[in-house]
Order: sequence, then C-alpha cells, then structure tokens
Amino acid sequence: MTEMLLYALGIVLFALGLLVSIAWHELGHLSTAKLFGIRVPQYMVGFGPTIWSKKRGETEYGIKAIPAGGYIRMIGMFPPGDDGRIEARSTSPWRSMIEDAREASYEELQPGDETRLFYTRKPWKRVIVMFAGPFMNLVLAAALFFGSMMTLGIAGPTTQVAGVQKCVLELSDKRKECRAGDPVSPAFAAGLKDGDKILALNGQAVNDWDALSDSIRNAAIGPATLTVERNGQRIDLHPTLVSNQVEKKDADGNVVRPVEYVKAGYLGFQPKSEVAPLSFGETTERMTDLMENGVHSVIALPGKIPGLWDATFGDGERAEDSPVGVVGAARITGELMTVEAPPTTILVMFMNLLVMFNVSLFLFNMLPLLPLDGGHIAGALWESVRRHTARIFRRPDPGPFDVAKLMPAAYVVAGVFVCFTLLVLAADIVNPVKIT
Repeated sequence: MTEMLLYALGIVLFALGLLVSIAWHELGHLSTAKLFGIRVPQYMVGFGPTIWSKKRGETEYGIKAIPAGGYIRMIGMFPPGDDGRIEARSTSPWRSMIEDAREASYEELQPGDETRLFYTRKPWKRVIVMFAGPFMNLVLAAALFFGSMMTLGIAGPTTQVAGVQKCVLELSDKRKECRAGDPVSPAFAAGLKDGDKILALNGQAVNDWDALSDSIRNAAIGPATLTVERNGQRIDLHPTLVSNQVEKKDADGNVVRPVEYVKAGYLGFQPKSEVAPLSFGETTERMTDLMENGVHSVIALPGKIPGLWDATFGDGERAEDSPVGVVGAARITGELMTVEAPPTTILVMFMNLLVMFNVSLFLFNMLPLLPLDGGHIAGALWESVRRHTARIFRRPDPGPFDVAKLMPAAYVVAGVFVCFTLLVLAADIVNPVKIT
C-alpha cells in the first residue's frame, strides 16, 4: 500500500512540475509581448476544456484539462493578405488553411488594436517574444540543475571498496551469481576486502574513481601491485589482472549509450558510492554535456522510430535511450519514488528529470519549423534579411514576411508530431522504459 502511495505521489509531483514548466514557458512569451505593447487576450496552461480561468486586465488567465502544452493568444500574429483582407474566402483547401489561420489571429480584434498587432513589431522584437518561451525553459533547467548539483550533489563511485566479486563475470552476461567453472576474480584472489581504500596501482596514485577505473582498464594484463589503506595501515596486494568484457567509455570518461562492450583490464570489485556536491565548474561542465547530448538526441530522433515501432508493436526490446513521452516520464517518476535510496538522491534524480524535460522543450521549440516557436523566429529573421537587402540595393520595402503562407507546411509538421507523440504514448504504455 505504501509503495502504491509513493508511486502515485511521484506521478502527481511530475504533473505539477510539468504544469510549472509549461506555465513558465508561456510566461516568457506573455511578459515580452506585453513589454512590446502587443495585446494578449489569453494565457492558458494546457489544452482542452477550461478547468479554471480569471480575467485580469485585458488578459484571461486559465488552466485547461490536458497538461500537454499551453499557449498565449496574441492579436495579429499574421499580416493581412495581399488585398488587405483577413477573412477566409477561398474554396482551395491549402489556401483556406492560410486564410483560416490569418482570420483566427484577428478574431478578437478590438478598436485601438491596430497599433498593438504582433506582426507590426520590428523583427528583432518578434524574435525576442518567440525566443523568450524556450529561453525560460532553459533558465529553469539551469536553475534546477545548478541548484541540485551544487547543494545536494550526486552519488558517485569512490576509491573505497563496497564489495568484492568472487568470480570473473562478463557484463554482457547480465548475471550476478557465479557458476561452477567461472574463474576467480583477481580482487578476490588477492585478498581485497570490503572497506579497503585503494590508494595506488603499480605505484601510480589514484585520487578518484575515474583515475582508478582508467588505471585498471589500461594496465598490462598480468601481475600487479595494488596499494590499499586498511584499518589505517597501507598494505600492498598482488592481484593478477585479467582481460574482461567491460562497458565502453567515451573520450570524456562516460559510459557510451546505448551500452557497448570492450575488452580491458579487470580487477573485480564494486566501488562505494557517496553523495557529494559539485563545484560550479564541474556543474557547468555537466550542464554543457547535457545540452550536447540533448542536441545529439534530437538529431538522432528519426533514426529511433523503427526501434520504437518494433518495441511497441513487435517483439523488440525498449532501448535505454528510447524517446519517452509525458506518460513514460510520469511512470519513471512514480518508480523513482519507490526506489530504496536516500531521500536526497531521489530528490536529485527527480529534479534531473525536470531538467531534461525543460531542456527538451527548449531544443524542440527552437527547431525552425512552424508551428514551433523556432518557425516564427525563422520567419522574423528572414523578414529582417529581406528588408535589409532591399535597403542596401535601394529597392522597395518588401513589407512583413507572411508566415501564414507556410501554414499548410505547419499542418504537415504538426501531423508528424502528433503521430510521433501517439507512437511514444503507445510505447510508454505497452513497453515502458523502467528504472534499472
């Protein structure tokens, strides 16, 4: 019963974090739009039926039933058509999409709004308004990440021994128990014990886990000297290192995802894990790595669709780096709350989930595709280029770039996103990513 309550608590906390992230994103759009005098009739968190709303000043603030996004409604998102009209009037389905979008952006037009339309603002102001939303997600991600890493810290392996493996096990076997015929591990044969603190390997001092791990992996196969501290005394042990299948690391010392295996030096023990705050420099480096990994994940996203389809409708396994949607993230948060770990560790992991969610919101919204924020930014930048080019060559001002003409493509993009979202949703239900 307690486990079920903790699981439900995790889902509720994630839902609240999701709502805050969306509201924070839309606040960026709202505040900058008002700063530049654009009228904003609505600020909504969520989609679907309205649960609560209140009008304050000229803006209606509200929460809707489905916490899967949000929006603000700005007057005059698109310029009038070439003939100056804004109402729908075409029987062509593609042209109708353009005119419907244009008409919707003027449907709440009031007297005096002629000077408060979005499209009438200079391109750099429109870029700021559209960039402010994703930027707020990036700010929130950085605040959560730096706050958690520099105050609570993260659990990381140390040079102290937490357990000694009795036999040599290849990690790809994914088993923990020794079998008859398995060779004895070098650490067990040499007499390494729980609580020992490893000081050096073959006379080379090791001050942290990364240095120790690299030393073992790169050491020559055969007899070695392992210096440890036991009960306050320095002791030299003499293991015979062997070659074994271990997880591959990248140039930065991180385990490659998805996991790959290589042959390297092997000792056979588990390091003790301790929670320690990171410095500002270490946190900055990790945040940079997180952003780089996020960019690579977005680029690699199309290539993951076949595996996701197979994991959902076939007999394929769900990859560790498989895309996860809102439902999957909520399930992970629920499982996280039931893990036997220190509360601070669970809190840090929960905050990291929110960090990754906000980084994803930033990166996806910066894609130069309508209806994403990046599409409107691209349109404003293109308008600026056109106008500056015309000015340089003393040509007539081409006027505002009509983003509404790209609405048919925007509907296609939206359709692709909807299909992908439904696929991820199905995968999260039938074959979810789980905490291992």
